[in-house]
Amino acid sequence: MQLISNGRHLVIYDSQELSVESYFRFGIMLKIVLLFVNFHVLKKKVVIIGTAWPFRGGLAAYNERLAREFQTSEYEVRIETFTLQYPSFLFPGKTQYADWEAPADLDIQATVSSINPLNWLKVGNRIRKEAPDMVIFKYWLPFMAPCFGTIARRVRKNKKTKVIAIADNIIPHEPRPGDKPFTHFFTKAVDGFVAMSKSVFNDIAKFDQNRPRGLCPHPLFDNFGAPLSREEAIKSLKLDPNFRYLLFFGFIRDYKGLDWLLEAFADERLRKFPVKLLVAGEFYSPPDSYLQLIKKLQLDENLILRTDFIADSEVAKYFSVADMVVQPYKSATQSGVTQIGYHFEKPMLVTDVGGLSEIIPDQKVGYVVQPNVKAIADALVDFYENSRQSEFEEQVKEEKKKYSWQRMVETISEVYQQIV
Repeated sequence: MQLISNGRHLVIYDSQELSVESYFRFGIMLKIVLLFVNFHVLKKKVVIIGTAWPFRGGLAAYNERLAREFQTSEYEVRIETFTLQYPSFLFPGKTQYADWEAPADLDIQATVSSINPLNWLKVGNRIRKEAPDMVIFKYWLPFMAPCFGTIARRVRKNKKTKVIAIADNIIPHEPRPGDKPFTHFFTKAVDGFVAMSKSVFNDIAKFDQNRPRGLCPHPLFDNFGAPLSREEAIKSLKLDPNFRYLLFFGFIRDYKGLDWLLEAFADERLRKFPVKLLVAGEFYSPPDSYLQLIKKLQLDENLILRTDFIADSEVAKYFSVADMVVQPYKSATQSGVTQIGYHFEKPMLVTDVGGLSEIIPDQKVGYVVQPNVKAIADALVDFYENSRQSEFEEQVKEEKKKYSWQRMVETISEVYQQIV
């Protein structure tokens, strides 16, 4: 007896009478073959389109971590990232590119130009022919809407692939002319949405009220390694062990409120504590106004500026040295910095803007304060005056359990099922 494939079907060739034992063995072999075939046929195919290596930053970290979770959940996943993300004259930082090797465990292909319409058609037509089950866009900026919207429209012509947008922001923090028509163009090109805060979930309805929407909090950024001891982090960062440290982390843009934090940190009540403010992140807004404010407030001795890009391998050091992470934002939806803070089990202070208060229970894992200098200063004083660090850290350990990547994949899958 032989098992022969004619290219389309499995055929049993019986050359002689078979014993019961032979039939039994053949049955087991056939089941194994069919299980193998079904696994590969039924394995859903996902394409994530957005920032990934060789680009750096929170968007790349998010998409790569999401791809790994899809792999863990037995999806076949590929990331299609940019050949060109931003023209250099539009990029506010020093470089867009990572200085580390490509992740060996991910299929990342650089195929998308954000500014070339012919490329959008080419990419969209190719993916349309491949017909994956899902294409996922990470949408954060209306500048990307013409590119993403065009690719999505081409892909959906195959009548099989469903397009889902994970929306960081629908209404941007820093408005520009054309934002609304660009976002409208993109939202009409997708089949469903996943928001990571209630504010963004509600913003989606301003553009579309018919397509399925899911809500899942931003998962933990657990891809920056394990915490270090405070002593080890202090030594590695060459900081004075006799001081405590508050951390402002991430790209410095005006809407993130560093100026408010500097003014709050200048409060005379804080001078009785051996505490310094550690600012770690690259300037994405002109630095002059911040440097002038530091000089005016005479904060030079109480402030440490580390304003180069913080590589992934360095993130653990900065969070491990911090007593609390401070996010004094003037506007926000959700924040990846918060989810790094949860991973490293740090208390956090956020202002009551956007969706930040949804994920930081006030007086439990930290503070939710009004968006003004006095409220920020009052919370900083309370934190040290009443030794809140230990009690907040214990609550953080419990609260962080809510923010899993498995839950994000499940939410995307639920939106997909509503579409199909």
